[in-house]
Amino acid sequence: MQGQKHILVVDNDAARRQQIETVLAFVGEHYHVFSEVDIDKNLAEIPNILMIILCGDISSKLQGIIKARPTYPFVYHDILDKKQINGYVNVIGELTRPLNYAQLTELVHHSHQYHNNLPTKRDVNRPNSLFRSLVGISAPMQQVRFLIEQVASTAASVLILGESGTGKEVVARNIHNHSDRHKGPFVPVNCGAIPAELLESELFGHEKGAFTGAISTRKGRFEMAEGGTLFLDEIGDMPQPMQVKLLRVLQERTFERVGGAKSIKANVRIIAATHQHLEEMIKSNQFREDLYYRLNVFPIETPALRERKEDIPLLLQELISRFSAEQGQSVRFTDKAIESLQEHFWAGNVRELSNLIERMIIMYGEQVVNVGQLPLKYQHLDVDDFQPEYPEELQEREAINALFSGFDYDDEDDTTAHNSEQDTAANTEGKTVDVLPSDGLNLKEYLAELEVSLIKQALDKNDWVVARSAELLGMRRTTLVEKMRKYNLQK
Repeated sequence: MQGQKHILVVDNDAARRQQIETVLAFVGEHYHVFSEVDIDKNLAEIPNILMIILCGDISSKLQGIIKARPTYPFVYHDILDKKQINGYVNVIGELTRPLNYAQLTELVHHSHQYHNNLPTKRDVNRPNSLFRSLVGISAPMQQVRFLIEQVASTAASVLILGESGTGKEVVARNIHNHSDRHKGPFVPVNCGAIPAELLESELFGHEKGAFTGAISTRKGRFEMAEGGTLFLDEIGDMPQPMQVKLLRVLQERTFERVGGAKSIKANVRIIAATHQHLEEMIKSNQFREDLYYRLNVFPIETPALRERKEDIPLLLQELISRFSAEQGQSVRFTDKAIESLQEHFWAGNVRELSNLIERMIIMYGEQVVNVGQLPLKYQHLDVDDFQPEYPEELQEREAINALFSGFDYDDEDDTTAHNSEQDTAANTEGKTVDVLPSDGLNLKEYLAELEVSLIKQALDKNDWVVARSAELLGMRRTTLVEKMRKYNLQK
């Protein structure tokens, strides 16, 4: 039956699972019992989940699932440390020992009540796809998604606060997509990007001949957003005269085009956003207090990326997927590189992360990026460069042996070599360096040049037959192919 709800039991203890299964069968509820390793599969495949019973130790993975699914009520049973489930509003009760019919039926009743009180019950199947752009398992992002669900179905004005690059427009679009106006237009306006003298015409439109250059009647953004949502980004940059006119529209729900006398009704929902502190601007008379309270009916604060660093791996995956779909190129990051990125301050927030990924795709498309390949300001860990397919480290030892093969470790000769500045200078002009020059050298570049030279020699000697050349160099064929691609070596 399509409307039938299901109870999920997650327990790694087979004997305890069987006990709960016996009670559920007696109660007559539809249920599924499985271990923790199968939870992701079952959550994705089982529709209409009534509640989820978690038994035994609540792992970090299960805690993440409780956070990520505020629409599901959770019940715990037979856990040792109750601190593991403290603070979660969707943990509605405990299934105590001994298991009994009355206790379970009461929890089933509470679960039904929990579902009935959800703010967007009518859209149970929509949030997963609509929230795709709001990536993150952190508590701040869970709160943002929860607030969106609460306010979306209402007609209330929303004020989105947060630093630049935190995704305020993404939040606004999700509010629109979750609302009853989702079939209408979503019209964004950046109030800080439009000159003050043009902003009124941009918002309200103008009649023909209203001013020099008005050669025809033009609709404004309010008319374009009819039946939908108007997003006023950077509302803090709006000039004072326009603040007065916007306040009138919010109060009376009517406006006139520039140069016109006819009142036009505005069936538009207003969502505003700013990175500025409007309350401080009110004190300095830069922003109208009455407009602030008209807009600030339901505030939502978008967290800075540095406040939710645990979301960075998921954001990387999501942004790389988008670039891959748009540009046909991808890039991969090592675990150490991701750890290094999580240590960064991220003044530019998600926008800065997106720009970094695009840069890495341009520089290292279809390659693996380690800490050493990241721009210097993102290198917060001291880790050697990643070398794919280098398990034996044979090539590195051969390169070092080749580099130092000319050394004579006799003390007298070594002293003589160090005392000869001219010999050192002469040697740096050739392909090998026996003594470190007084002004130093770039060891990484020098080893790379040496590696290219040895690979070319091996290829030339074997008429560019890769398999034989790889054997001569003591490396795998796939490793040699990768290095030929890296150094753009062709016959």
